[in-house]
Amino acid sequence: MFTGLVEETGEFIALSHSPEGARLTLRAPLVSQDAKIGDSIAVNGCCLTVTENQEGGLAFDLLTETLQRTNLGALAPGAPVNLERALSAHARLGGHFVQGHVDASCPILSFEKVGADHRLEITLPREFARYVAFKGSIAIDGISLTVAEVHDASFVIWIIPHTLAMTNLRAACAGDRVNLEFDLLAKYVERLLAVR
Repeated sequence: MFTGLVEETGEFIALSHSPEGARLTLRAPLVSQDAKIGDSIAVNGCCLTVTENQEGGLAFDLLTETLQRTNLGALAPGAPVNLERALSAHARLGGHFVQGHVDASCPILSFEKVGADHRLEITLPREFARYVAFKGSIAIDGISLTVAEVHDASFVIWIIPHTLAMTNLRAACAGDRVNLEFDLLAKYVERLLAVR
């Protein structure tokens, strides 16, 4: 479980493929300090298991499903990635409940500076539209954010300067794909109502 509060932007190093999947390696000076083999780390909002920790760098084994559902397979060397360690039981929950289970990877439609802030508009696939609500929570590349506008085929988030500076959004532009995780509580409510 995560909160959607990014601790560090690491750096994508390499993605090596094999018949079983792939191995992702990152530079992560902060998060790697206490990371152990088997720990869960959210990488661009995708919960991954640490398989190697070497002097400021981490490695993760990726399944084909992970590569198909997320933007991790499209990263370029040097690209910033959002990193968050799993939530500890005694920590404050400053964002919202984020599982690290990416629902979809969708393109940014526009990302424009407006005054001190940025307006971010992202494609909203029809099959997930029911989970997006005005002022509701959503995780974008693992960042806990609040929905400001909902349209037929898109939604809008406003990004404050602090969020821009502390996350991989500082390198984002229209056309880039971002990982989306829709609100866990909405999914459970839907399931409970369907069973009734």
